[in-house]
Amino acid sequence: MTVWVVVSILALILSPLAWLVPSRRTNGRMALRMEARRMGLNMRLVQQDWPHWLPEPPPHRCAEYHRARRQGRRDHWSYWQATPGVWLNQWREPCADARLLEQFARMPESVYKVEAGPQMIALYWGEKGEASVLQDIAQLLRTLA
Repeated sequence: MTVWVVVSILALILSPLAWLVPSRRTNGRMALRMEARRMGLNMRLVQQDWPHWLPEPPPHRCAEYHRARRQGRRDHWSYWQATPGVWLNQWREPCADARLLEQFARMPESVYKVEAGPQMIALYWGEKGEASVLQDIAQLLRTLA
């Protein structure tokens, strides 16, 4: 009986430590982020307000992978992936730029949005998939920067 009391007390003391151990999903995301850092990609977590017309709203906090653009670039655009392979702008018009579509075709369905401004190009990703997806993301950011 005394043994069971001691075991119960130890279990109560050690159980909060189990909450500190990261889950498999968290470990996978941390590994992807470390690999992205090794590749020279810049990443931050940002809050986004997504368009109401997306079939499945992405999470409010999302990973943004970004890169500075070359000087002289003045174009500004944003495209959301409504369904896999279908990229729409803010007015729900499909992307007509062949150069962009060629790059977007390599993106997985967990990429929610790609946008470019005069200073930066950014890609919003759900961080699902293998590390090989990072190669495609890095290629897109390099090509369109």
